[in-house]
Amino acid sequence: MSRRSLMRGAVAGAGAIALPALLTACGGGPGGDGKTVTLGSNASDPMPKKAFADAFSAYAKQSEGGRKVKVNIVDHNTFQENINRYLQGKPDDVFMWFAGYRMQFFAEKGLLHDISDIWAKYEGFSDALKAQSTGADGKQYLTPYYYYPWAVFHRKSVFQKYGYTAPRTLDEYLALAKQMQKDKLIPIAFCDKDGWPAMGTFDYINMRSNGYEFHKNLMAGEESWTDNRVRDVFDTWRSILPYCQPGANGRTWQEAATSLQKKQTGMAVFGLPHPGQQFPEDERDDLDFFPFPEIGAEHGQDAVEAPIDGFLLAKKSKSLKNDKTMESAKDLLSWLATGEAEDVYLAGDPNNIAVSDRADTSKYTPLQKKAVELVSGARQISQFLDRDTRPDFSSTVMVPAIQDFINDPKDVDGLVHGIERQKKTIFTSES
Repeated sequence: MSRRSLMRGAVAGAGAIALPALLTACGGGPGGDGKTVTLGSNASDPMPKKAFADAFSAYAKQSEGGRKVKVNIVDHNTFQENINRYLQGKPDDVFMWFAGYRMQFFAEKGLLHDISDIWAKYEGFSDALKAQSTGADGKQYLTPYYYYPWAVFHRKSVFQKYGYTAPRTLDEYLALAKQMQKDKLIPIAFCDKDGWPAMGTFDYINMRSNGYEFHKNLMAGEESWTDNRVRDVFDTWRSILPYCQPGANGRTWQEAATSLQKKQTGMAVFGLPHPGQQFPEDERDDLDFFPFPEIGAEHGQDAVEAPIDGFLLAKKSKSLKNDKTMESAKDLLSWLATGEAEDVYLAGDPNNIAVSDRADTSKYTPLQKKAVELVSGARQISQFLDRDTRPDFSSTVMVPAIQDFINDPKDVDGLVHGIERQKKTIFTSES
């Protein structure tokens, strides 16, 4: 997919632990008032939590008839790991989730409400954003809200102090890492306790080495994980690991991002919100990034990871059987699709980028403007490993596989054979 078409509108996105009881529908069901919409939120960190609260409060103030949102917040990782059970159990009316394959998978399972009727009235979204919100049946299921790019983040002051320059190639990246070690810095902040952060590094090495199309086909189960191209990805990654923070599987993304903020580490492969949320407001101007370095000239730095987040309606919500609650839920989504709604959110969380061309970009920070340039200048856009593939494959196979690799990067042969064996079972099943 062309990233220019995807973001044209944005420039002017079964776990083992049961969800807490609070993440259940409790709004206007058959016995409710029809005006209260429950919303399952994975925005558990302080900054997005407050920004969403501001947005939902703004909605309630402007809505007709006293409509309001009751937000049920669950830890981000717990929400993500248990999304399948959540959607098949007693979900909220509306919930936060992701565009692309992760949305399409649940649409095919009949777990989402079709919102094509209100999507037809949305304004300010590009055709490519619509495509990312569309299921295999051609119907729309997601209301996109924002996107954010992944890159290599660092502090300007650290680079200025030591005279570092942003590397363009892998060789330059490794040379910079070696110099950081000499300067008594840990070169690369690294973490994977949450099970997903290291996926960004895998994706970038894969796309830089083998191109976006191979990434897409590998995630779709159409390429073999025993292919030499995949082995090369892990071999390349192994050459980077000596410069990464040790003990990554015991470190959360917040801890890794904080080490960057404290100038203990020199660089970090992250999405824009992750270091942004850990930097105090008076230090945020010191945060900068460069694109993940080129590995093969054929693919250069063409592809960019730029996940899109948004809102969906849960098919199994009992409350939505009430026509008035369904009307209220769709009214909420229609408001969230406006530039005004994005403006309210981004005023409290300037670590994301609006998807609507009706949003006010005049107040964007220099970092946000640079993020827009990065995405609009890419030739392809990926949604991230755990969004570009089946959720069961991501959670049950790739999370432990990458963590195993981080613990013992020597046995690449055994690793890829194990992934391929499990992939065949999952992608040929109907589960």
